[in-house]
Amino acid sequence: MAAETFFARWSRRKAEAAAEPAPAPDAEVLPVAEAEPLPAPTLEQLSTLSHSDDLTPFVARGVDEGVRRAAMKKLFADPHFNVMDGLDTYIGDYSKPDPIPATMLAALTHAKDLLNPLFRYAEEEEKKEETPATSQEDDERPNQSM
Repeated sequence: MAAETFFARWSRRKAEAAAEPAPAPDAEVLPVAEAEPLPAPTLEQLSTLSHSDDLTPFVARGVDEGVRRAAMKKLFADPHFNVMDGLDTYIGDYSKPDPIPATMLAALTHAKDLLNPLFRYAEEEEKKEETPATSQEDDERPNQSM
């Protein structure tokens, strides 16, 4: 066995391990006495607990769904768990419009036509009203030609 290859050595050791019998357990397994099942927790028991108490029996299998939900509500009502993480982008009610205030809209002079298309119409109407008034004033002035 001077130059045994890796795979030959691996195969030999695997065969030796399969041939050996499994080791017997050293300790005897003692039968576990069956514990008497605890009564299912109730909402009255839940109401007496604080946030620092163990809520495990209230969320175990076989517990009434209403008791389980009440235990989870009590757990997450704790301020330690009831923290918004700031990643809830869509938590707000975006169905209510938040219009741009008039002062800010007036400051956006570079986009007046885009943001308020009626603004240009109102300016045109003002100019139309001003131009006839100025022409009437010119008509009322006496002609001072020499």
